[in-house]
Amino acid sequence: MSEATLKEVIARLGKAMEALEDAVAARFEREQDYAEAEAEVQRMNADRARLAQELDYSEARAERLENANKEVSRRLVTAMETIRAVLDR
Repeated sequence: MSEATLKEVIARLGKAMEALEDAVAARFEREQDYAEAEAEVQRMNADRARLAQELDYSEARAERLENANKEVSRRLVTAMETIRAVLDR
């Protein structure tokens, strides 16, 4: 093998090593991006679960308030009817 051929082979090997290093660096960067995205998804899922729980609580409270409102309204109607009956005598 001549000295020129050996230099060419070494140069190609150097370029191949650089390309490999670049590919590895790009892969690590993609994996980091993926890890960050996965962490964000986990945070979003935790927020979603918390919001769903808060919504359930709020809906239950709204239902209790609606039932209390209906009961108060029913009692007011009964009281008004009783007052009318007393006044009509």
